[in-house]
Amino acid sequence: MKLIKNTLLALMVVGLFAGCATVGQPYAEHKVADIVIGETSKADIQSMFGNPWRTGLESGKQTWTYGNYRYSAFSDAQTSDLVIRYNKEGKVASYTYNRTTANPEQPAKTKQAGP
Repeated sequence: MKLIKNTLLALMVVGLFAGCATVGQPYAEHKVADIVIGETSKADIQSMFGNPWRTGLESGKQTWTYGNYRYSAFSDAQTSDLVIRYNKEGKVASYTYNRTTANPEQPAKTKQAGP
């Protein structure tokens, strides 16, 4: 009887974790507001957020992406991502910050340099 209980408990625990997935890594979302277009450097960004989760190019500009995506079969997804585009001088040219939230006081943000 004890073996059956333990087996059922183990199957339930495995079932709960099988419905969840996490991709990316947590980053300091509260520091996004400190980014200044044309002033914040790659070194500043790395100091604020650590190493990027992904790097790439977008329209010829180097990009760094910070992302944390948590999915569950039993609840709403919790996601956030920050994509930073750099100019030729290594300063932030623009960035996009998005997150899923029920809090309307923390909306997604996009900023770009100049006109």
